[in-house]
Amino acid sequence: MTALPRVHSPEEAVARIAYHSSDIVISVQPSHAVETRFSIALKDLSNKQTASIIRQGQEVSLPEVRTVRHNTDPLLSSFSPLSAGKIISVTTGSSILLDSIPHLYKLAQYPIVIHVSLEPSKYADYSVITSIRQCGFIFLQSETLIEAQDIALSSHALALHTGKGVIHFFNSSTSSNDPPIELESPNLLKEILNITLSSPTHPLGPTELLLYADDGSCSSILPESSSEVSKQSSSIASSPHDTSIDGRRSLSSLTSLSSDKEKKDYSSDDISGVLSDIWEKLRITTGRNYSNFEYSGPSQAENTIFLFGGDSRLFGLAIDQATSKDEYQNVGIITARLYRPWIGVKFVEVLPKTVRRIAVLEQNKRKTTKWGPAFLDILTTQRPGSSNLPAPKVVGYQLGYISSSTVKQALRGVLQNSTSREPIQNLQVGGVEGPPSRELQFEPPKVEAAYVKILKQIFGDRLYIANAIGASNAGISATISSNPEFGFGSLIARIENRKVFIGKVQEAAKSQNFSTNIPQQWLTRWALYAGDIKRANSIASDVIARLEVDGSQLSRDLLLQKSLFLKESPWLIGSEAWAYDMGNSGVHHVIASGKNVNMLIIDSQPYSEGAIADHARRKKDIGLYAMNFGNAYVASVAVYSSYTQVLQAMIEADQFDGPSVVLAYLPYNKETDSPLVVLQETKKAVDLGYWPLYRWNPRNEDRNEPNFFLDSERIKQELEEFLRRDNQLTMIAKKHPEFSPNLAGSYGSEVRSLQKRKAKDAYEKLLEGLYGGAMTILYASDNGNAESLAKRLGNRGKARGLKTIVMAMDDYPIEDLSQEENIVFLTSTAGQGEFPQNGRAFWDAVKDSTDLDLSSVNYSVFALGDSHYWPRKEDKIYYNKPGKDLDNKIANLSGRRLTECGLGDDQDPDGYQTGYAEWEAWLWKALGVDKLESIPDDPPQITNEDIKVESNFLRGTIVEGLEDESTGAISAADQQLTKFHGTYMQDDRDLRDERKAQGLEPAYSFMIRCRLPGGVATPQQWIQMDDVSNRFGNETMKLTTRQTFQFHGVIKKKLRSAIRGINEALMTTIAACGDVNRNVMCSSLPTMSQYHQDVNAVSKVISDHLLPSTTAYHEIWLRDENDKKVQVAGDAIVDHEPLYGPTYLPRKFKITIAIPPHNDTDVYAHDVGLIAIQGNDGRLEGFNVLAGGGMGVTHNNKKTYPRTGSMLGYVPTDKVHLACEKIMLVQRDHGDRKNRKHARLKYTMDDMGVDVFKAKTEELLGWNFEDPRPFHFQSNIDTFGWQKDETGLNHFTLFIENGRIEDTPEFPMKTGLREIAKVHEGEFRLTGNQHLILSNVTDDNVSKMKGMLAKYKLDNIQFSGLRLSSSACVAFPTCGLAMAESERYLPQLINKLEDCIEQSGLRHDSIVMRMTGCPNGCARPWLAEVGFVGKSYGAYNMYLGGGYHGQRLNKLYRSSIKEEEILAILKPLFKRYAIEREDGERFGDFCIRIGMIKPTTEGKTFHDDVAEEESETEA
Repeated sequence: MTALPRVHSPEEAVARIAYHSSDIVISVQPSHAVETRFSIALKDLSNKQTASIIRQGQEVSLPEVRTVRHNTDPLLSSFSPLSAGKIISVTTGSSILLDSIPHLYKLAQYPIVIHVSLEPSKYADYSVITSIRQCGFIFLQSETLIEAQDIALSSHALALHTGKGVIHFFNSSTSSNDPPIELESPNLLKEILNITLSSPTHPLGPTELLLYADDGSCSSILPESSSEVSKQSSSIASSPHDTSIDGRRSLSSLTSLSSDKEKKDYSSDDISGVLSDIWEKLRITTGRNYSNFEYSGPSQAENTIFLFGGDSRLFGLAIDQATSKDEYQNVGIITARLYRPWIGVKFVEVLPKTVRRIAVLEQNKRKTTKWGPAFLDILTTQRPGSSNLPAPKVVGYQLGYISSSTVKQALRGVLQNSTSREPIQNLQVGGVEGPPSRELQFEPPKVEAAYVKILKQIFGDRLYIANAIGASNAGISATISSNPEFGFGSLIARIENRKVFIGKVQEAAKSQNFSTNIPQQWLTRWALYAGDIKRANSIASDVIARLEVDGSQLSRDLLLQKSLFLKESPWLIGSEAWAYDMGNSGVHHVIASGKNVNMLIIDSQPYSEGAIADHARRKKDIGLYAMNFGNAYVASVAVYSSYTQVLQAMIEADQFDGPSVVLAYLPYNKETDSPLVVLQETKKAVDLGYWPLYRWNPRNEDRNEPNFFLDSERIKQELEEFLRRDNQLTMIAKKHPEFSPNLAGSYGSEVRSLQKRKAKDAYEKLLEGLYGGAMTILYASDNGNAESLAKRLGNRGKARGLKTIVMAMDDYPIEDLSQEENIVFLTSTAGQGEFPQNGRAFWDAVKDSTDLDLSSVNYSVFALGDSHYWPRKEDKIYYNKPGKDLDNKIANLSGRRLTECGLGDDQDPDGYQTGYAEWEAWLWKALGVDKLESIPDDPPQITNEDIKVESNFLRGTIVEGLEDESTGAISAADQQLTKFHGTYMQDDRDLRDERKAQGLEPAYSFMIRCRLPGGVATPQQWIQMDDVSNRFGNETMKLTTRQTFQFHGVIKKKLRSAIRGINEALMTTIAACGDVNRNVMCSSLPTMSQYHQDVNAVSKVISDHLLPSTTAYHEIWLRDENDKKVQVAGDAIVDHEPLYGPTYLPRKFKITIAIPPHNDTDVYAHDVGLIAIQGNDGRLEGFNVLAGGGMGVTHNNKKTYPRTGSMLGYVPTDKVHLACEKIMLVQRDHGDRKNRKHARLKYTMDDMGVDVFKAKTEELLGWNFEDPRPFHFQSNIDTFGWQKDETGLNHFTLFIENGRIEDTPEFPMKTGLREIAKVHEGEFRLTGNQHLILSNVTDDNVSKMKGMLAKYKLDNIQFSGLRLSSSACVAFPTCGLAMAESERYLPQLINKLEDCIEQSGLRHDSIVMRMTGCPNGCARPWLAEVGFVGKSYGAYNMYLGGGYHGQRLNKLYRSSIKEEEILAILKPLFKRYAIEREDGERFGDFCIRIGMIKPTTEGKTFHDDVAEEESETEA
């Protein structure tokens, strides 16, 4: 029998009660990564979708659990929902209470319950409670586990019935040994809360929400009629069976506040009466008794202990075990259950009349007054003359830490002192220090260390952080030492100390007490420049060295403070918590002081959290505050947006003589968040203006420079528009302050609504003059198919006399849906049965709607999908799921179907067109327009071939598009043409949803790819490429799998400048993309330098020979020395393409060269693969020629497949460029120009046959290929570390994970490579595996290079063989084709595999693993031993069995699997490989030998014999 669930801790018991009794529970945590027992219980309930007991049966029955960090003024989160009539509770540790005092006074007038676990738990400090006892709250205390459950429930009932705030506090250590208890009883909760389950209203208007001033409201129950007022003249407790005015009262009335004229105030006696009634109900139901004060002990006791703190059961047990020899044998114990209001009469009631002495034990660790608060409470309660007996004598004690081993001694001491003739007041009882307790709330999150690392990198030994966590501050708590005031005081003292030290140095410089006169000379120089950072610090080490050599006493004295010779860079580091109250936090004092102090304030609130944050608890803008002061340097930075700007801002802050504030953004939800999550949140915040990047220097105007620099380029124009809007909103807010919190927050959604309305109205205006029925067509499309169909359907509808409107679902105003006559929906399928991005908002609005009436609307749905995309039966529900769901939902809203839901299937003979043709015929018939005559034929679709023909040799309208400032995009046709110029238009997919919500177009930018034959660059070119990335891109570079540089994030207005910058480096971008021959690759071969030069020279010959001849590139992108366009062919341009012709090639064309024994360029994967053959003299002789390789595939389309190149034969070196040309020309003339998915050379060769293709090529050449020469490949990975070639030059291969060159706080890679390039005298070689070789280093320079590599951590190649052999494409966020993450995810996946690799003894074994975000195959995953290809976000196809040398394709092993399944497959497989492999056997070969996968013998058999057959059955 399954055991019933139990409650194990008071926090769990309390959290469960709070969850079931509240609309919103605010869970205060030390940090998002550090869970409390409260938060664990709350998240468990929330994750299980547990309905609230008080809201069961209602539409919204799930309480909201809001996690708030302790240092972000958490109680502010309660004001807004309270004012809206929500029932709020808070679970928290006691550390927040003192800082929240201003809020507590206000919150006391609201029915809020704050559950407080006292800290530290093993030796709790009750002084926090006594310090806030007069804030107006009701205070209840529990001590045991069952009490925690009962008193928590009592607290909520009391708050609801009195309208007053209740603080329930407890020390969890007192119940740590209690046995688990049963879960709370739902029936008991309903009975005790005594409420009907209705939704609360919003009784307060915005003007009533005042945080610090008394608004005239106080707790009351509103009478339902005047007759009720007379019935309730004194106390709510008039009825012993009903503690509310009306047992049927709704929650809304219970949480209402009223003005003084309407309300009935609650006296202390009233509160006590309500509580007594609550406890009476508890007693009747459970048998458990509670009262305001609880006494245990003899009824005739003369001595009693009042215990406020400690463990009453521990004391009680000791008293029970006492013998007649013990002074404390007959002592009674009193504890307070209702601490505030203090009802003295109730205390007297439980106190035995025989009591002569009361010992008051208070566990107040921070004692600020002579007499303890509880001592004074009892003293004022016991007035002389209150009875015939004399008042008991009251003796106060400071209660320390008491354990089971010391409790008897403590009792003995208390009794001896209390019974003495002159008892000592305030005697300490127990240990002063409790057991060690960790202050979790003050530990800095690890993720925040990023900025500290940057400070250390910049300033090194000069860095001084005054308030560093963990620093030695004797006697100062972590709370105080971490705040800016403490750090500021510390810095001022340090600055003064240095001034004194400078004086000592000046005196010493005049002294004759040195062993020699050398120290005097150096000290004089240093003292002269002591105020100059650069000069003082430049000679500090020399001064120290001379003093150390001198050895005199005076030298030794000065060396005791040698750190002061360096002029430090002083910093205070804090969090966004400082922004909630700049006065109390000390920020104001630092800025106002004018002192030369730098503050780094790290804000970690994610954009998504801040965008919906409660307006009442918004942080103050410290940057604006400091700028208004006028004396401070201010910068706003984000390391995951612009590393360079962070460096610049910190250096400028250090150089500024005065206060500096650097606001640093590092968003995270949990400290365990991956860098990817932090990056995505940062990009949203910066791009949308939530966190603008800027620098402000008020002294720049003295140099005639602007004070303000906006560094977040993308939003410059948008920010200016926002500022103009803000001026108008400010005026509105001043006139109507109640609107101000909502104006900014709603602006984005208002803009979006306005755009939708304008679009719809514009369409309707165009259709006003047309006749016929109306048909609105809405589409949701990811890849353009649904959009294309929708537009075609619209045109066909117009031809039939219908008034048609065509628009994306998300652009449609949902409020018009019920007014439509006929509406048609077309949607494709994204991810795991999800709506495409431009239909999600529409679907969310429709699916959640309960009040849409579509009974007068005729509709039809057509869905596009792939029945084989999700092969497993259980996943077949994803097939066309969006269309099916939409069809069902519209029907449920009473819509009238015109046709059954049409299903387009990519597996049909004509793809989705098969189902579409049938569905469209049904639609016209249903609309009565199917039998019309003379319907014009559809205009043919514009294809890529049409675009090329009409482009005037690749010109198109590119120039006009670049000059259009109304958008960041260019036209669809120009997007195809710019590829030939080496650039793709993209948008940042991390930002799509957020920008759409803000009414903004996608964050368009351009990727630029260089043409770099052979991948060889000079150091100067490296520096110039680094400049291009910094000035025009996103400050990173990508080393591609085709041995070239790639830049991302180049916005349109910078595109021309970026391409010019690349050309100025004597590189180009022409033909780096597009339907032409692209960058020619060549093996890096660091060990054979002269041979590499021979082969690399051929790659340049081939590249130049196959370049397009159009002059459009120069006209569009390059200018002459007068900054004028270069019009090479004059104004009347008639270009000529002797090789390509006006339509160029059917598809892209790729050539690579491999130099055996290294296949590091994947020679089999390209349209033309050249295998270099070495002559007897060690120099290049010729090439074996492969043709027909290619990687691109379409998921579940078996007509597409990867292919390895076929051997054509051998050609000598001087003819190889001609062989490449003729192969390309055969493809030009015979390749498929109608179906781009069938247009690559690999399909042409298979369609023609290898022999026929070879013969065609030889016919053009006029000579035949020779027989291939023998060759042998050993691997296709790079060899890392130092190697020496035959000429004596040295080469170092660096590991660049997935080719991404960037700076991070942990790894300043980009900076390091730039510094190396400044002094390197050789060359850089980019490898086909995305790594980098520092080439041609002389022996004389090796030591210098090693030092620089080590300095920037670039010499680290001690990674697992798996990681060193991995490769990934870019994918998200910039690639528009990506279905899943790749570059940003593969390193994380490898992290999770490396423990298994290590345990299996495979750390140094190379296993080739590659990942791409889509099946286009840029990282050549089909040749990997383990390949992953993105299927949808988070899901991948897994392929096994590729050849280690790149010679054999792999094969599908599992389809659409996620990380958990990937790990479950690979971990045991790696272990098995380690145990069962044969000598020298590679992983791919092993997988085939043991039968895990069948070998792929050629491209056409790629889909045969896969390990996971796709199911034909639809679920």
